[in-house]
Order: sequence, then C-alpha cells, then structure tokens
Amino acid sequence: MTLKLEAKQQAPIDRPVFYTAAVLLVVFLGSAAAAPKAAGEFFSYIQNGIVANASWYYVLVVAIILVSSVLIAVTRYGDIKLGPDHAEPDYSLVSWFAMLFAAGMGIGLMFFGVAEPVMHFLEPPNGEGGTVAAAQEAMKLTFFHWGLHAWATYAIVAVILAYFGYRHGLPLTLRSALYPLFGERIYGPLGTAVDVFAILSTTFGVATSLGFGVEQINSGLNFLFGVPKSVGVQIGLIVLTTALATISVVMGLDAGIKRLSEINIVLAVLLLIGVLALGPTVYLLQMFMQNTGDYMADLVGKTFNLYAYQPTDWLGGWTIFYWGWWISWAPFVGLFIARISRGRTLREFVFGALAGPALFTLLWMTVFGNSAIGLILDQGMVDLGAAVQQDESVALFRFLESFPLSEALSLLAIAMVLVFFITSADSGAMVLNMLSSNGRDDTPLPRRIFWMVIIGASALVLLLAGGLSALQTAAIASALPFSLALMLAIWGFVRALSVDHAKRQTLSMANVGPAGGPKSSSWKVRLQNLLYYPDAADVCEFIEHTVVDAMQEFARELTANGLAAHVELSPAKDQATLNVMHGDEVDFQYQVATRHHLKPLQALVEQASEDNDDNSGTSGYYRAEVHLNEGSLDYDLMGWSREQVLHDLLEQYEKHLHFLHVMR
Repeated sequence: MTLKLEAKQQAPIDRPVFYTAAVLLVVFLGSAAAAPKAAGEFFSYIQNGIVANASWYYVLVVAIILVSSVLIAVTRYGDIKLGPDHAEPDYSLVSWFAMLFAAGMGIGLMFFGVAEPVMHFLEPPNGEGGTVAAAQEAMKLTFFHWGLHAWATYAIVAVILAYFGYRHGLPLTLRSALYPLFGERIYGPLGTAVDVFAILSTTFGVATSLGFGVEQINSGLNFLFGVPKSVGVQIGLIVLTTALATISVVMGLDAGIKRLSEINIVLAVLLLIGVLALGPTVYLLQMFMQNTGDYMADLVGKTFNLYAYQPTDWLGGWTIFYWGWWISWAPFVGLFIARISRGRTLREFVFGALAGPALFTLLWMTVFGNSAIGLILDQGMVDLGAAVQQDESVALFRFLESFPLSEALSLLAIAMVLVFFITSADSGAMVLNMLSSNGRDDTPLPRRIFWMVIIGASALVLLLAGGLSALQTAAIASALPFSLALMLAIWGFVRALSVDHAKRQTLSMANVGPAGGPKSSSWKVRLQNLLYYPDAADVCEFIEHTVVDAMQEFARELTANGLAAHVELSPAKDQATLNVMHGDEVDFQYQVATRHHLKPLQALVEQASEDNDDNSGTSGYYRAEVHLNEGSLDYDLMGWSREQVLHDLLEQYEKHLHFLHVMR
C-alpha cells in the first residue's frame, strides 16, 4: 500500500458536495415542514426499524471504535505526530480542552445530568425501580452512555482527519481518510458521497443538541419567570440563539468559539463546585470513586449487552439513541477537534481527548445524578422524580430548587445552556463549511452564515415535526450511512500508520544522521561552527547558493537516470526543496528551511559577541534545517560544503529507497 504525501490543490468550494448536500437538506426540511404529521410518522417508522434490525450493528461499531482508539494510543504508533515531526500544538492544553468539551458534550450534560440518572433509577431496564440497587445501576448506565464510548467516537474521527490533513497534506474532510484504500478516486463521486453523508449526519446531530438546548432554556425561563412553554417560544429561542451564533461565526475561531468555550468551562466548573460544596460533599466523592470502579468493571459486559434474553424497548430509547447520536456528531466534533489539534502526538491526543473530558463528564454525572437520586431515595422528594418523568427538560431546575440561592444557580444554568448552544451551532457551521470547501475555513462570510441558517432551520423543523422523538430519530438514522464510511476509514488509517511507522524505522537506522556533514572537517572548523550564530540573511544566502547548487546537481543526475526531479526555491529564499517523483510509489522530498531558535550557552555567546557585532543584543539565531515529508530531522546544514550537502542528500534518498523496498 502506498500513500501519496503531497497536498492536492483545491478550489475554495467543492461544488458537488456543497450543492448536493444543500439541495438534500432543503428538500428534506421543506417536506418535513409542509407535512409535519407525516414526517413524524415516518421518523417513528425509521427508528423502530433501526432498533429492531440494526441494534447489533451500532453496538459492534462503537465497540470497534473504542478498541481502535485505545490500541492506537498504547502501541508503537502513539509517538507519531498530527503534523510534521517538529510541529508544536496550536493551542494550550486548557484552551484545547475547553473547546473540545464545549463542542462535544455541553448541552447534553446540562440536559441529562439530572434527568438520565433519575429516569434510570425510577424505570431501570430490568428489576424494580426506586431501590438502592436501582440507584447503583442507574449510575452505571449513565457512566456507560457518557463515558469512554462517546469520547472514543469523537477521538477516532478527529485523529484520522488530523493525521491525513496535517501529516500528509490532504484536505481536512472525511474523504481524505479513505485515501489509503481508494487513492485519487476520493476526489470523485466516492469522496463526494462520503462528505455529503458527513454533512447530513453533522446537521442532524447538531440539530438534536440544539433541540434539547431550546427545550431546556424554555423550561428554565418558565420555571423562573413564568414564560409559557410552547412551540412559539421555542421557535423564538431558536431564531435568537441562531442569530447570536451567527455573530460568533463572524468573529471567527479564536475570537468566537475559543473565548466562549473558555468562559463556559469556567461557568461549568463554578456550577459543579457549587453543587458539590452545597450538597453532601464527602458522600458524592465516595460515589464518584465507586461509580468509576463499577463502570470499569462492567465495561465489556455492558458494551455488548443487547438484552437479547430479556428484550426491552429501553435499549432503543437509550443506548442505541446515544450510539447513533455520538456517531452522527462524530463528523462535527471530530473535524472540529482535528482543526484545533495540530502538533499533538497520537498518544497525547487520544488520551487527552478520552481521559480528560470523560473524567470531567463522569464527575459531573455523579455530582448531579447522585445528588438528585439521594434527594428522592433518602429525603423522600418524590415530586422531583415525578417532575423528571413528566418532562426531563425541567429536571435541572427542579433539582436546583432544593439548594440555597436556587434562582441564581438556575440563571447560571440557563446562561451555560445558551453559551453551549452558541458554541455548538458555531462549531457546527464551521465544520459544515469546511466539509463543503475542501477542508478550508477561510471561505466567504455568506457561505458560513448559510450553514448557520441551515442548522437553525433543521432544529426548528425537527421540533415541529415531532419534538424530541424526531430529533432522536434523525440522529440515529443519519449515523447509519456514515458509520459504514467510518469503518473503512479506520481500516485505511491503520494501513497508513503501518506505512508511516515503517518510514520512521527506516530513518532511525544506525546510519541515520548527518554522517557526511562537518564531522569530516577539522576540530577547529567544527568548533567555529558550534559557536557561530548566523542571522536570517546568512542562512538564506547559504540556502540560495550552496544548498540549491547541490540539489540541482543531484536532480540532474536523477533526471539522467530516468527519474523526474525538480528543485524549488521559495520567493524569500528561506526554503529550498528537492522533489523526486516515483509515480505510484511514495515520492521523495528533501527540504532545507530556515528556522529560528533561541541561543544556547547565552553567557558564552555574549562574551563572544564582542568580536561579532551582528550577534550583539540578539535573542536568537537561525539554522538551515533538513525536513523530509514527515517533518524536521532536527539537524543543521549551516557551514556545510556543497559536497557535504550532496552526501547528506544521497544518504536520505538511500533510506527512502530502502523504505520503498520494505513496503513492497
């Protein structure tokens, strides 16, 4: 298997994807709006058919996703970076976590943090409700639905997209994940179909979350201020929050989504600490430890439990809905996380995207879920359970009613839901825009606004066509075609990783390194090179003359032997690249680029600078570093002769040919 490592030049808009997806969504939304009753019946029919015939498939897909994610992180592939080997993360760990958490779970935690544990406690899939055993089982099930399986689904899509997008220069869209299997055919109808399915899945997945968010905001306003709970109010809320999300879209990723995500993670932590401090703190911490242990102990059994021996409608309404929801959200959250994860290793990424958010999510569910169950089981607040069973969207506010400063806490909760709504919609619009624009997010503003309107309209129409039931069905159904593409993508990803690992092994052979470099010079020359800290102009001059001359001679020799080779010098003359084409095989690229570094041994440099005015007062120096397709090899050619550069070129090309031999 070969993997082409060069970026394909793309137009700003992928017309087949954009127009196909837009037409399908407009037709679907128009039909549902024109005949909401018929649409509701159709949604019910689809959901029943999927639950009856495809539950086993959804369970299998999510199990494969979780196992694949963990294996990628713990095996030899974990050291590979999402980008060149020298790439550094674009965002701090705190900002990264805040953005992926806000996009991945926000509204869901607010809506289900109290509602789901209480509903499982009162109506478990098996056994008697309202007992201590039912309480323990309720938390196991809640952890199961919101734990590692959910985040693994996001992580596997994100890591696949980031790997192909940042390490191999392919468009940051779903089709790129199939390159190892289908090659250039991903730029035809096959790739178009994959990206269209991803857009449909993303639209309905985000619309599902927005529907939950609007229901909860309406319930909170009704609880606090007596605002009627009606379809008209919810339509107004969708229009208002969509408008606010559009403003965030206009502001961009860093000024919009990033800032809002950071604000909301702070609010979430404050609300969590408030409930933890005002409630039975020690009891909740004990519950968290025990819930986590119970969850890990039952992980395998619950993963494959289809209630085949005790059939129940509970499975379709909960587990299969969640698995469909996570899969339908995966293109959205995965592409968004990929967009903000350049420079992290696979191991760092997978563990960061799994462990951090999952632990916070499970702590949240314990603090809110166990507190609510305790109020019902130990303090006899049966009204809370009845209210949740009647309308789960009011669960959080009825729960907060039992705390001091309940109105302030409820206002904080409404603000959080609103901000989560905006960040989810904003992130979704960005992802839809990228999927329809060859992975680029620097597109015209009207196109981004168009996708924002589509998301808002989808949430509105699905609410009119059947409320939360229609939203759930849309999420489950849209996940089915995308899951097939995802299974192929995982297969292709593993094949690509094996190629990448083989290349890394080839580069790390015993003779790797600048063996033909200045080591052949006298010790005085080598010492002078060590103490010489050139500026950018010196390095550019070295690249323009010594390096380019060596590359051109090497290219002429390759051309004389029937190979296609050419040399490129950047306009700023700070980067020279030799490209050698091998047809269907992996091409060879040897690049020397100017890179800035801080000076080592600063005291020695300052002393030596008395004899070198150019270095006086500078905070760094420049190197002429060697890069291959995988990134920087982290050694400097500055001070080498033309002959020494040629020897290094030959050595790296020899290793590349050995890599091609190994992969045959």
